[in-house]
Amino acid sequence: MAEKNYYDILGVDKKASEDEIKKAYRKLVRKHHPDISKDPDADKKMGEINNAYETLKDSQKRSQYDAMLNNPFMGQGGFGGFNGGGFGGGGFNNASNVSQEDLEEILRHFGGGSFGGGGAGFGQGQSFGFEDLFQGFGGRSQQQAQKGEDEHTEIVIDLQASYDGDTRKITISSPVQTMSGVSYDNKTIQVKIPKGISEGQKIRLAKQGQANAYGDNGDLYLTVKFKNDDKYKIDGKNVTQIVDVSPWEAVFGGTITVTTPVGKVNVNIPKNSKNGTKLRLKGKGIPAKDAGDLFLQLNIVLPSLSTDESRQKEQQQAWRFLQEMYHDFSPAR
Repeated sequence: MAEKNYYDILGVDKKASEDEIKKAYRKLVRKHHPDISKDPDADKKMGEINNAYETLKDSQKRSQYDAMLNNPFMGQGGFGGFNGGGFGGGGFNNASNVSQEDLEEILRHFGGGSFGGGGAGFGQGQSFGFEDLFQGFGGRSQQQAQKGEDEHTEIVIDLQASYDGDTRKITISSPVQTMSGVSYDNKTIQVKIPKGISEGQKIRLAKQGQANAYGDNGDLYLTVKFKNDDKYKIDGKNVTQIVDVSPWEAVFGGTITVTTPVGKVNVNIPKNSKNGTKLRLKGKGIPAKDAGDLFLQLNIVLPSLSTDESRQKEQQQAWRFLQEMYHDFSPAR
């Protein structure tokens, strides 16, 4: 004879109808299923519940079980054992005896749709077969063990973050499958920006993507994009920085100090440098195993006239002097 009375396990009277037994079973599954319950003995309890239901839902098995209850001396030899391979089908490890209708009802309470035939199971827009909900009622099937959907989005960083590495906080909103449907969870997470990362590369945040119906998250992939900055032009690992110089610095040359992503550097300006001249700093581009180069592109800028009237006249005289000195010069137009 089974260790426990199956009627007591399901919480029903011995005279309970088939419908009452079915309702009691579904209620217990929603409460004690291992993927829902935090009870460490959930697997064992579900084994007992499933064993009891497998026997009592079948009129023939139930009749034999009732006879055994009324005559305990019949023992296991009379009916092949209710707790083993006879009635109950081996307990929680045999899902094949659970009807499609029962699992349909259970699935609806887990927030999903229908099995097979194009039903939208678990809000994922995909169909589930009979074994997809419980594999042997003892664990998840291979399909269910798959993690949730991966998510993809962009993260915008400045160039300096790529040179030095950084940590940023981002807030993401992800759909979460619950027993009552889909809700959205906003969470703030810290993202480590690796030193030397380039635009277009991806940062993977494990288990920060969408969760499936069992709470198993996919991954979140952040595609790196550099913040727009007129001062820099970026090509892979190479960086071009625009550097303003005065007309006399371009003409006479000399050493100037420039603030770059690698810090302040002293740069020699060649004499008679033209606008757009590029000076190469090898290996000073985005740092990586094969670091890029940093190019300083000279941009000749004109000084503004002074607001002081007397000083302004002196400056205008200086420009007129240059005009006379270069009277034979005509820019290409």
